[in-house]
Amino acid sequence: MTAMTWALLLVALGGAAGSLARHFVTRLAERLAGDRLPWGTLAVNLSGAAAAGALAPLLLQDGVPPSLWLAFGVGGLGSFTTVSGFAFEMRGLVASGRRCAAGIYLFLSLFLGLAGAAAGWALTAG
Repeated sequence: MTAMTWALLLVALGGAAGSLARHFVTRLAERLAGDRLPWGTLAVNLSGAAAAGALAPLLLQDGVPPSLWLAFGVGGLGSFTTVSGFAFEMRGLVASGRRCAAGIYLFLSLFLGLAGAAAGWALTAG
């Protein structure tokens, strides 16, 4: 197999695992927290941001095969987190007149996402 074929395979395998994990984490969060906010998407995006922050210093350094970032970062976390789901749910909250909930969801997604990524980075960048 060529290097490009291996790279695509790693992204695909990581993507399959990430999308399955997203499904299960989303359903669990919705079951535990209810539906007042899109808790499932918030849970995957916040945990994905923290995981990306933690993995980046470990996998994007000299000597680490780039294929690991392709599998875990691009494929796995790329399919685990969901900007499209966030945008769709924001539109739904605004369209249904739940502007306060939309503002809370926006704040939590952006602020806690950035904080999670920074915390993940701090844990592993040492």
